Amino acid sequence: MDRRRFIQGTSAAALAAAVPASRADSGSDRKTVGIQVGAVSFVDEGVEQVLDIFQQDAAVNTLFVATFTYGRGIAGRQVPGQPLPDHGKQQYDTGTFFGGCYTAVNPKYFADTSFKSFRAPDLGNFDVLEAMLPSARKRGLKTICWFEDVFRRDLPGIQELEEKELSGANAATLCFNNPGYRNWLLGIVEDWSRSYEIDGIMWGSERQGAFLNMLGASHGRAEGGHVTCFCSYCTAKARARGIDPERARAGFLELQKFVTAAHQRQRPVDGYYVTLWRIILRYPELLAWEMLWTDSLRETYAAIYEKVKSVKPSLQVGWHIWHNNSFSPFYRAEQDLAAIAPHSDFLKIVMYNNCAGERMARYIGNIGASMFADVPGQELLDFHYRVLDYAEPSLAEIPFTGFSADYVYRETKRARAGLNGTRTLLLPGIDIDIPTAEGHSKCTPPSVRDAVLAAFHGGADGVLLSRKYSEMRLAHLKAAGGAVRELGLA
Repeated sequence: MDRRRFIQGTSAAALAAAVPASRADSGSDRKTVGIQVGAVSFVDEGVEQVLDIFQQDAAVNTLFVATFTYGRGIAGRQVPGQPLPDHGKQQYDTGTFFGGCYTAVNPKYFADTSFKSFRAPDLGNFDVLEAMLPSARKRGLKTICWFEDVFRRDLPGIQELEEKELSGANAATLCFNNPGYRNWLLGIVEDWSRSYEIDGIMWGSERQGAFLNMLGASHGRAEGGHVTCFCSYCTAKARARGIDPERARAGFLELQKFVTAAHQRQRPVDGYYVTLWRIILRYPELLAWEMLWTDSLRETYAAIYEKVKSVKPSLQVGWHIWHNNSFSPFYRAEQDLAAIAPHSDFLKIVMYNNCAGERMARYIGNIGASMFADVPGQELLDFHYRVLDYAEPSLAEIPFTGFSADYVYRETKRARAGLNGTRTLLLPGIDIDIPTAEGHSKCTPPSVRDAVLAAFHGGADGVLLSRKYSEMRLAHLKAAGGAVRELGLA
């Protein structure tokens, strides 16, 4: 029997027996059942009603509250154009959503950064932690501050923190080696850690380095010209590591020519893959620059972790690992879980099975237009299934089928092995109604149930229902809660 049918057909009792003992440092054997929720849901529906739904329907015991972001992925109501869920205000917030910090801001923690004005205007003076923490604590619910590396260009003081493109122009992203951004990150986690009775912090950065961006090796919009960062801080750091920034620039200019020609279907004499390797051999600085960026992200993890622990050692600190980890073997190679674990109490690794089909198809289209342009799409997908250890439908089918619960099982089991016995908790991110294109795969109660069971069967320490409550349907939350109760974990 293959794993897919095993997950769908195995009894709850057998699955419960397979769930590993808790690794939580509290001494409790309670597994984490988390949900991501934005401030607007508490405003629209009321704190008590929202918490009732979380506990009664979804068996939630930990709240991952979006306390800062300028993105719609974890804050705001439903994404415009997607069906509204069966709760909350039945209208979009297109005209009011802006983003920022959904808590009070203490200026003393931001003296060493140019970015000082970032309180979200959407909900007036509403402080999401002040509003929901008392009720959450009475109910025995833990609260994690959840924020992400997503900003706007039109913010005062933000330009000084932005990355530099190869051209010298500012990018829309912020530089991890810029002390102003580092100080801002450390300031905001210290503010939350000192000012509120929270239980932890989770941060996510859905980005990668210049080499992979140039090749379009992601499931998002291909960014063939997005080459960062060449600011003074990054070039100085590169030189200190023995990397010649000018050689790196020259290599990226050659790589840019290659990608531009590939997108125009101008096949090199020796083909796309061979030609790419010729450029890499000539300019090894390309890969060195990619690793420079990756190491800078890891150093940011470490700095945030150490800051929070210096304030309150009992707070749990963890990271959201981007879904690109499921599609790109190159990005996956950079996500060395054993290397990240020393500064991670937990990892939320995205395993969104329903939208994964659509996203994998987009990734194959992107990478198939550059380094693998010689390879037909289905053959390229088969190659990725082999190297990533998946057994999913064809390229033509996956946008309409999504990925199976077997994918969640395999990814959870792989991540558990990758953590290599460390104390870091593993919390797979479970897809609950993450938007997909019209006609493409949608969540169902059975698909949600199977994904939750698969995560625990694969060795998870908990699950994190994602992306945000304001796009989730109640029947799917109940399916998640039902799976947790089947396993005797509620």
